[in-house]
Amino acid sequence: METPKLEHLTNSNESVISITGLFKSFGELHVLKGIDLTVFKGENVAVLGKSGSGKSVLIKIIAGLLKPDQGEVIVLGKHIDKLQGRELDELRLRIGFSFQSSALYDSMSVYQNLAFPLTMNFKHLGSKEIKNAVMEALDAVGLPDKTDQMPSDLSGGQRKRIGVARTLILKPEIMLYDEPTSGLDPVTSSEINELINNVQKRYKTSSVIITHDLTCAKSTGNRTAMLLDGRFLKIGKFEEVFNTQDEQVKRFFSYNFIQ
Repeated sequence: METPKLEHLTNSNESVISITGLFKSFGELHVLKGIDLTVFKGENVAVLGKSGSGKSVLIKIIAGLLKPDQGEVIVLGKHIDKLQGRELDELRLRIGFSFQSSALYDSMSVYQNLAFPLTMNFKHLGSKEIKNAVMEALDAVGLPDKTDQMPSDLSGGQRKRIGVARTLILKPEIMLYDEPTSGLDPVTSSEINELINNVQKRYKTSSVIITHDLTCAKSTGNRTAMLLDGRFLKIGKFEEVFNTQDEQVKRFFSYNFIQ
């Protein structure tokens, strides 16, 4: 069953991400060709596009992992491309990045994977505080009984959930999801979509969800931004984006299947 997304936001006009005139190239490869996007507080925006359209480059720029060639990128009130050193590190603590691969340390247990970012960033925390934080994060993703397991013992969906839990443990204000349902079966994908919506509701996060999966975009995005050939063709509610005669959008829709 498709998970209903949050239809109503906090009615906040406060932007947490503001992107204007963003360009990014790698040599002769022009990936982003003039991107404008605003993400409001408490909102999920699904960035939908085929492979190679520039989706992952976009969120890496938002996270400060890549610098734009041109344009303005403001994240939580900061021009992220102008930050360096400690200022950039401090801002990144407020941004959660859920990698497509889950990015878990295979040599660490689930508990150790979740405790690691706390011990690295908050050295004043005691063992009890760390344990409470780990258990809260695992409870939030529905896996409180997996503390002692190794990543290799988990299913693909469970690894995704633990990856999200490790991101949540720092209580980020913004969540960036990179292809959260990639490689998962339809039932597990639906569970991940539900998790993204639950995170939005429980933690009051604002999120950018990078995906080529129409069901994911429809289920999780308060708005959908259609990215093709380095530009946004349309931004709006899912139904508005696909209510079009644009052949590029129609072809993309025909390659996906939505219940």
